[in-house]
Amino acid sequence: MNRLKEKYVKEITPALVSKFEYKSVMQVPKIEKIVINMGVGDAVQKTLKQSILLLKN
Repeated sequence: MNRLKEKYVKEITPALVSKFEYKSVMQVPKIEKIVINMGVGDAVQKTLKQSILLLKN
């Protein structure tokens, strides 16, 4: 079991059950998908500019 799922099952699910007073663990929302976005546009431009300068010299 990966770390995030393990933490969710062992810590977050019981906390949600007690906070919202669910009668069953099956009422707790499940994590279906995690999406991580990372912009690299600025880094690519800097690298491109540095490469051009190196080629000119």
